[in-house]
Amino acid sequence: MASTSSDPHSGHTGDEAILAGLGYKQEFQRQFTPLEVFGVAFSIVGLLPSISSVLFNVMPNGGPLAMVWGWVFASAFIMCIGLAMAELASAAPTSGGLYYWTHSLASPRCRNFLSWIVGYANTITSIAGLASVDWACAIQITAAVSIASNQVYMTTNAQIYGIFAALVLSHAVLVSLGTQILARLQRLYILLNVCLCFVVIIALPIATPSEFRNSASYALGDFTNFNGWPSGFAFILSLLAPLWTIGGYDSSVHMSEEASNATTAIPWAIVGSIAISAALGWGINVSLAFCMGSDIEGILESPIGQPMAQIFYNSFGQKGALALWSLVIVAQYMMGSSCLLVGSRQTFAFARDGGLPFSRYFYRINSYTTTPVNTVWLDAFLALAMGLLAFASTQAINAIFTLGVTSSYVSYIIPIMTRFAFKNDFKPGPFNLGNFSFPVAVIAVLWMVFMNIVFFFPTTPQINVQEMNYTVVVLGGFMSLAIFWYYCPVYGGVHWFNGPVSNIASADKGQDDESASEKTGKEQGVDVLIVDA
Repeated sequence: MASTSSDPHSGHTGDEAILAGLGYKQEFQRQFTPLEVFGVAFSIVGLLPSISSVLFNVMPNGGPLAMVWGWVFASAFIMCIGLAMAELASAAPTSGGLYYWTHSLASPRCRNFLSWIVGYANTITSIAGLASVDWACAIQITAAVSIASNQVYMTTNAQIYGIFAALVLSHAVLVSLGTQILARLQRLYILLNVCLCFVVIIALPIATPSEFRNSASYALGDFTNFNGWPSGFAFILSLLAPLWTIGGYDSSVHMSEEASNATTAIPWAIVGSIAISAALGWGINVSLAFCMGSDIEGILESPIGQPMAQIFYNSFGQKGALALWSLVIVAQYMMGSSCLLVGSRQTFAFARDGGLPFSRYFYRINSYTTTPVNTVWLDAFLALAMGLLAFASTQAINAIFTLGVTSSYVSYIIPIMTRFAFKNDFKPGPFNLGNFSFPVAVIAVLWMVFMNIVFFFPTTPQINVQEMNYTVVVLGGFMSLAIFWYYCPVYGGVHWFNGPVSNIASADKGQDDESASEKTGKEQGVDVLIVDA
């Protein structure tokens, strides 16, 4: 069991002292209460809209059995990952999080490289998360139009991309606002997401006509396999649904420098969001399995183009489905804003330590909004670029869902491993697992390694250029560029990147605009242009 001890610090002064001990000055406003930090993680999970986004994956790879029991199976391993991460977050609550922990715990011989890899893997996770959430939201909007037109409306990839682009840009504007506004919005996000869960768990079974109600033996035990893989492997592939849905729990970590009582608020936000999401998500899947009818193929090939929207249409009728689906879209939109909020903080932290190209331009806090506006728009434009995969094929754009899981697991595995693989002076924070730390970490790492390998496989064994899994291409290409940039002769990170470097001294000298690793690189003879703010 996790134990908590009294924190010697209290309030913002204590948080700032802890952050200073980690080597950073306080640059954000600490406006997020523990409830609002939990809201960030819970809104990124966004249970109902997230489950609706990945039903296309689980229904043909196991059907009701995979929806119900696959969720339970995966949730246990997800909790292990969350617990291992929560311990690290309690010990060192900083926006850099994962790459900071890696550098502080790894051997001096490899810590710069490992920290670099984690930083870039975490960056692509943030961008893929925003892209996948907003792409799913765009499809949900077209599904709403289809419901309103009695399933007459048909859409094109170009139209979906246009909606997607509008969503991303609107999120960039929203997330550029002040911290206090963003913090208060999290309470609304929590309320809407919880209400939607109970609507499906309670109202869906009541409203569903008898012809769409399934027996307990079907809902809890029927296995459907449409894609051609052996049944066991198909079940494993279906786990993408819970793993993508209950993902992004590191989001709380990236809000560490804006949270009150971060050493306890952050780890409990991680664990709490996983536990509540696992319970409510299981209830949603059970309700869907009992109320979706037995024509799974018909649901997947529906002209609405969205399996859950079709289930709602069958159960609530046109008007009821449209009303409920509109709320799902609102919740999905909230997910997107939280994804960009968290991603921009991680990108800001990495730029602060000089990890990104042109870091000095992205390491900026807007004086009016006190938010990192530059990194908000950087992440937004990179997500727009990732969305162009839609014009390659359906499988190419679907790869952003698996990419969000695989890249995040790369960034999770390394810091959890380094804690135990190298000699270090790790000191647990108020949240710690005691003697259970090592076995929980081993289970978490083995699970993530296994699932990353699985998610590189295509959806069917009969593949061609259009049907291949592009996850390995996108992730491999991005990480290859990161490694090339690290080892690039003369200009590569190996010559100047020193991982997290304190910026407290620079504040005393009035050098707020220069990233820490860039200053270190200049001292070592690397030609760096300094631009005054």
